Amino acid sequence: MAPAAPGGGGGGGGDNVKVAVRVRPFLEREKGSQCIVEMEGSTTHITDPKGAKGRKSFNFDHSYWSHDGFETNAEGVFVPTNEKYADQQRVFDDLGRGVLDNAWQGYNATLFAYGQTGSGKSYSVLGYGPNKGIVPIVAEELFKSISENKDPAKSFQVSFSMLEIYNEHIRDLLNYKQMPRGGLKVRQNPRSGFFVDGLKSVAVKSFKEIEKLIDEGTENRTVASTNMNATSSRSHMVITIRFTQVTALGKTGKKGTKSSDINLVDLAGSERADSTGATGDRLKEGSAINQSLSTLGNVISALADLSTGKKKNVLVPYRESVLTMLLQNALGGNSKTLMIAAISPAAINFDESLGTLRYADRAKQIKNKAIVNEDPTEKLIRELKEENQRLQEMLAKGGAAGGAAADSAEAREMAEKLAANERYMQEMNVSWEQKLKDAQREWEEKQHKAGVSKEATHAYLANVNEDPSLSGVIRHYLEIGKTVVGRADAENKPQISLKGLSILKEHALIKNNGKACSITPTKQSNLRAKVAVNGRIIKKETRLRHMDRVLIGSNHLYVFNGHPAERGPPEDGGSYPNVDYEFCQQELASAAGLTADVAGDNQDDADRIREDLVRLLPMVSEANAMSEELRKGVRFDLIVKSGQSHNLLDNSKEVAVKLTSDRNTYVWMWDKGKFINRKYMMQELYEQFMETATLPDTDREKDPFWDPPEDLFLGSVFVYLQSLGYMIDMDESLPVTNYQGREEGILQVAVCTCDPKGNELGEDNFVDNPRQLLGKRLDFLVKIPHASGVKWLEADETRGCFCRYTFYTAKTQYETPCVAGTMNPDFEHKKRFTIKPATEQFLNYLLNGAVVVEVWGRQGDGTVVPNPRARRRYDESGSRCGSATSRTSDVYAPGLDAAIAGVEGEEKIRAMRDKLKHQAQEIEILKIEKENLQKESKRLKKKRSASASNTSGSSSVGVDEILEQADSFAEFVVEWRNMLHTVEEEVTPSGADEKKAKEALKGKFKTLKGMLDEQGPKAARMEKMIKEQLSAMKKEMEAVEKAKKKK
Repeated sequence: MAPAAPGGGGGGGGDNVKVAVRVRPFLEREKGSQCIVEMEGSTTHITDPKGAKGRKSFNFDHSYWSHDGFETNAEGVFVPTNEKYADQQRVFDDLGRGVLDNAWQGYNATLFAYGQTGSGKSYSVLGYGPNKGIVPIVAEELFKSISENKDPAKSFQVSFSMLEIYNEHIRDLLNYKQMPRGGLKVRQNPRSGFFVDGLKSVAVKSFKEIEKLIDEGTENRTVASTNMNATSSRSHMVITIRFTQVTALGKTGKKGTKSSDINLVDLAGSERADSTGATGDRLKEGSAINQSLSTLGNVISALADLSTGKKKNVLVPYRESVLTMLLQNALGGNSKTLMIAAISPAAINFDESLGTLRYADRAKQIKNKAIVNEDPTEKLIRELKEENQRLQEMLAKGGAAGGAAADSAEAREMAEKLAANERYMQEMNVSWEQKLKDAQREWEEKQHKAGVSKEATHAYLANVNEDPSLSGVIRHYLEIGKTVVGRADAENKPQISLKGLSILKEHALIKNNGKACSITPTKQSNLRAKVAVNGRIIKKETRLRHMDRVLIGSNHLYVFNGHPAERGPPEDGGSYPNVDYEFCQQELASAAGLTADVAGDNQDDADRIREDLVRLLPMVSEANAMSEELRKGVRFDLIVKSGQSHNLLDNSKEVAVKLTSDRNTYVWMWDKGKFINRKYMMQELYEQFMETATLPDTDREKDPFWDPPEDLFLGSVFVYLQSLGYMIDMDESLPVTNYQGREEGILQVAVCTCDPKGNELGEDNFVDNPRQLLGKRLDFLVKIPHASGVKWLEADETRGCFCRYTFYTAKTQYETPCVAGTMNPDFEHKKRFTIKPATEQFLNYLLNGAVVVEVWGRQGDGTVVPNPRARRRYDESGSRCGSATSRTSDVYAPGLDAAIAGVEGEEKIRAMRDKLKHQAQEIEILKIEKENLQKESKRLKKKRSASASNTSGSSSVGVDEILEQADSFAEFVVEWRNMLHTVEEEVTPSGADEKKAKEALKGKFKTLKGMLDEQGPKAARMEKMIKEQLSAMKKEMEAVEKAKKKK
């Protein structure tokens, strides 16, 4: 944004910021939802669909109803069918016309659009297709008025600039390829205020030239957001049209000027902090992505307090963000300012829409003092020269003091400011005629490079962006033959060069025979390029059909436009889908199996979940790609959590993100707000990596990919208490179900009647009618003895689990002990509850309620053990007597992975490898069981000898039989390992025919598989025998102990 010229001369002061609110139509996925917005004149009403917050009303300068009451004409323009509908022209007449009038009078004017992502901000500012927004209409009307001027003493100068603020970095959208690292800098001139140093301002002489510049800036914005993995909804766009009127003053040769900066600002999405921020996140202040928007809110609040007189000595925090520095004049100084607040009519967006209305209500209280900007140039140049002289003297004194000051940050800042002032003076000294010549030359060069449009003759890929105004901006035309898609740094430069996450040097090959096109993902160093067609990942050549959706890498999304002959109606006689960003993301979510979890009784909840999935799915894909490139070893997965896991009456669902470490066994669960905040921080880390080409050395405590290990909700059981209303005990084994309804284990739970001392009563206290219990004292015993088959404990023997529950109205959550080292933990938990006296409310709880027992997992030390049934044993004294600590690599040699990677039939071989690994682990565990059994047998024999008891010798016979079986397994393990070693030696045959070598290797795998399949049933029988024998030993020891006591 160019600096505002210092004022001289009059002009209206004390004008309030004018505020208008506009409501958009339902999106496709919102149709059928409740409309929560009403408008009457300039008043906007919003109603809480859940009723808690009632109906709120707000008065603004304008309330625009654009929800319904329109139709589309032959040109694609939305035209009103009733007086209530506000079209683009009406919005311009009310708001844009005032901006133009102010500009002609010499006032600065600013219009900014505010609202949540997808609320229609960009539509009002820029428009879409033939429905032009305020910016293009203002530019068109400005040049129309200039052309109508008949005064020969007047001339006009118009220049155009366009920038984007993302993550506190400024990008020049008209000079994107020559951007300095870290973006452009904001400088301050004492008289003209803040300005962007080095921002390109292009001289224009027609509306067509501004249209082309908007298209160029939009294309650069699209490329930047895709290449840098940035989300356009989180960036601010600022367009500045500087309009200067030059008037010849008689015959003196002098000229008078009036200048106006017309700033049009499309702000980033204003989502709530609790839905997109990081409530409770230890790193919630770490990301700069929301800094500008949150600071803008603080600035508006401070200015509103000053304007209303609530506070007098308020420091307005303009300097805390790039955006507020550039908008200082617009918000609290020399500008006539308007605001459009865009809101959604859908019930699922009530909180966001209400927040936008409150924000706008606050903004309308701000007052500005705008002044006419007259002839500042000569005076400003003189002042800049004086300031430069002063800066040079300060630098010279610093150097004379020993050079320390010259090297300081302050000295560097002075030097940069000196250079910026020099550039600014040079720019002001360039004549307007020269600026026009430079702009014309640049236009001709761009037109020569662009060539002729090939849309009518070629098949092509057109980009799809979450911002409709950025979709279809990038087009890759496909020539006949082969087109390589990849990175620009490949040895052979690809025809389509892409940047960003998960893009390989040679990523995909597109073949075009003149009639049809196909795409094939490539494979490099065992990495298969990520390519999806119509939502599904492809691994081989796939035919592309007209309007197919193509995803390349993590975030390059396109729609394929076929050859002209292919663009007719579909072969099935139907119609092509309306392909937009939301459609593509829902397609990807469906292919990932996520949409199956969305359906529910509440349509608004289902819509909200779909909206979250559309938003989060690409972010999760990008987070996984960043984790891979930054070597973080963390995998992200979207899940849909059901509220019924915690409360039977809670039918709500939420989208969450599950993190799994590939380096250890840690697992985390993040809510969507925390994940979004962390994702922006990951992006900042990734951008550092892209700039420096070295992996960032991040302190673990500040690493957005990491969190301290925390307890994880595994699932819950519902213990229904109806039988207790008749004083009948309940004792059941119940499945533990997780958020998605899948079983995580079995939990034994009992709730028994007891006396005041905790002694169980049995069935003697049965009652025919629960009302017989009213007014009496009742005691109950909740028992959670053990669980079995807890999957959480499979991968890490140091993991633990425990249970948590509440009973009736107790505010305390009761917990069992945490048990580690076994898939079948013994909790041995008992807790007595007393109800005195029993009331109607309590009887209703017994007859209709349930105790929800939550099962939680405690993270271990990250150690991976080789077998799902790995367990820790303790002897009578409590010391550890045996553990399964051998690693998979001991049995399953690492060279086998490399062998399998090169064998054809990759999926089958991988499945075979997994089975081999599992069965090898079974054998290792059986060896450990054998060692434990031998120790147990020796200890038992000593006990028996000491007791001189005449117990049976049947146990010894069983032990001998098991030991014999274990010895045969040990022999088998040796044979199996030797054969595996032979296979490894044949993995890389030197000089041999590769195909034959692979066939031979397949044969070896088949033999190994057969050997292990044969031993599988024996392993199962042996494990059963071991369990039975240990049980018999335990009983025998108890008998020995009893015999001792009798003696």
